[in-house]
Amino acid sequence: MGMEDEIEEETGEQPEADPPRRKLPAGLPALKRPPTGMRSKDLLNFYLSEVRRYPLLTPEEEKEYAVRFVESGDREAAERLVTANLRLVIKIAFQYHRQWANVLDLIQEGNVGLVEALSRYDPSREIRFSSYAQYWIRAMILRFLLDNFRLVRLGSTRAGRKLFFQLQKERDRLMKEGIKPTSRMIAESLGVAEHEVDAVDQHMRAPALSLHAPAGDDPEGRTLSEVVPERDPHDPEDSAARSELSSIVQDKLQQFAENNLRDDRERTIWEQRMIATDPVSLSSLGEHFGVSKERIRQVEARMKKKLKAFLEAELGDEIDFEFSER
Repeated sequence: MGMEDEIEEETGEQPEADPPRRKLPAGLPALKRPPTGMRSKDLLNFYLSEVRRYPLLTPEEEKEYAVRFVESGDREAAERLVTANLRLVIKIAFQYHRQWANVLDLIQEGNVGLVEALSRYDPSREIRFSSYAQYWIRAMILRFLLDNFRLVRLGSTRAGRKLFFQLQKERDRLMKEGIKPTSRMIAESLGVAEHEVDAVDQHMRAPALSLHAPAGDDPEGRTLSEVVPERDPHDPEDSAARSELSSIVQDKLQQFAENNLRDDRERTIWEQRMIATDPVSLSSLGEHFGVSKERIRQVEARMKKKLKAFLEAELGDEIDFEFSER
């Protein structure tokens, strides 16, 4: 599986099957070009001011424009769908700003994902375009981040990818336990080299731009968080996206079972223990196959380890898969 496929899976919101890509009008999103020679901060302010000119869409308007674009390739409909979701791109880009100093780079990649989403969206599905687009926005931003880490020999290894997504998580865990985290401690905990921790940490220490900072030259003095509003965590469209993630995971479990279970004993352990709602005991399976309870436990442990590696390879290292004792 290539890097692009890995990133597509690990973002976690891809529908089960996408329609073929449609040809898009050239020049999306059609935004005014900034004056030449602007500094990065001024460019961001200019971009935010430009994005604020475009109103959001109601669910009904969103579906109407999507149908128009799919049926006739209407350029106006495509532009309305893209420009109405530029604030969503900004919102997601800021979530990854700790990993990359120039948020404009992330916004640019997110816009590529937004346009990609438009080329694949099927309005007949029961999910809003904005919810569907989140997957592609994140996919392109994450691919950009990992590709650039690979350029400095951080993202090309499993250790580099693990650190990229888990360094801050591990540091926070140690601090909650009252321990001052050091590079050596983090390296030992994550099973990587200390110099790799230092290299990733140095890159991630770029100053973060807060969503509570003033939004450029906003005439009402609003902050970035007000210009880029929060999404309702109970939004039914978000629930639909999470449901699609569950469907993806189920598909991966089926794929693992079809390609990795070697014999009847492993298939029985898989069906009657690992994916069963009410798993049978180790002793019962041991008796059935004429082996000890410990032997069944060993086989199951090996299968869990193999499954964990498979899911991480398919869905991304930053997703944690833990198996409870049963």
